[in-house]
Amino acid sequence: MSGEIKISNVTKVFGTDTEQVVALGGVDFTIPAGSFVSLIGPSGCGKTTLLRCIAGLETPTSGELSVDGAAITKPGSDRGFAFQQANLFPWLTIRENVAFGLKARHIYKERKDDVDSFIKLVGLEGFESSYPHQLSGGMNQRASLARALVGHPKILLLDEPLGALDAFTRMTMQDEILRLWKEHNTTMVMVTHDVDEAVYLSDYVVVMSPRPAKVEKIIPIELSHPRARGQDIFLNYRTQILEILDYAGKVQDVEYAI
Repeated sequence: MSGEIKISNVTKVFGTDTEQVVALGGVDFTIPAGSFVSLIGPSGCGKTTLLRCIAGLETPTSGELSVDGAAITKPGSDRGFAFQQANLFPWLTIRENVAFGLKARHIYKERKDDVDSFIKLVGLEGFESSYPHQLSGGMNQRASLARALVGHPKILLLDEPLGALDAFTRMTMQDEILRLWKEHNTTMVMVTHDVDEAVYLSDYVVVMSPRPAKVEKIIPIELSHPRARGQDIFLNYRTQILEILDYAGKVQDVEYAI
């Protein structure tokens, strides 16, 4: 199985010599091939910056990143990216949106059957000729996932792709992502602020510190899929992560206490 990601002492500094922001402060860990890993931490700590470095959209200031031993120096077809917003082209149909990357890489003729296959896989069969504005947010996110997966990447990078959805649609889409992951043995790396989502989906949860981001702890989630959100061990993992993030302390005396 391919798709192992190695992150070796990666730092990332933004700004000029006189005004700098250190986003990543020496991040060092390995993501096993075929695993599902969630990055969780305080807002603005550098999670998305790390994801963009893995994608090749940002260049680290120091340190190295590699996929299966090959250095990451630029974006590549071995890594798909799904954003928080679906980012579909509004003037293209769902089929045209899913096919866009294949056409840009000039491999559409050989892979055009994959377009309908992936549309069916994400449950959008019958909506191929619809435009994004005619579909719900959840359906557009399904199309975005199909577009990211249709090129058969080794790795799928997910930057809070479900953050804009309502709670129930979000839970449905979590199961959709798990199904796609299981069917394609893709390495999944997701940025999320939702602790329950991280525990529900992941093999490993990487808890990151406030900026500059470092790895506070890597927690293996030793539960089989599907997972019961109300199970005691599920809640124990949730509490463990919240404690590391300092959100599981005792109730404080506050003005709004009732």
